[in-house]
Amino acid sequence: MPTAADRILIALACLAGALGVGASAAAAHIPRADSLKTAAQFLLFHAPAILALVGLGAAGLTHRLAARAAAAALALGLVLFSGDLALRALAGRALFPMAAPSGGVILMAGWLIAAISAVLPARR
Repeated sequence: MPTAADRILIALACLAGALGVGASAAAAHIPRADSLKTAAQFLLFHAPAILALVGLGAAGLTHRLAARAAAAALALGLVLFSGDLALRALAGRALFPMAAPSGGVILMAGWLIAAISAVLPARR
């Protein structure tokens, strides 16, 4: 049975997928929109990863709390990294100084936490 946290992460993953499709479509119509294309790619690559982490944790195939933490880190990293790149491309301003690099570091941490969730004993 998914928890409220799991449902929120699933919704955020689906939102990331939808935003990735929208950003890809927008980038196709904006000249020199490389940063928007990158933001779209990151959203589209990480949306299924977040879904998978929640599912693997719920199924007991990984450590549930660690998998949930990894999914949350990926979601937060996407907001900062892709959000900053998209805002720069669409509005010509940054989210805040160092938002994209901070988001990138959080994304990397999320992937490392995901690896840890796979090797920690899963609670049954």
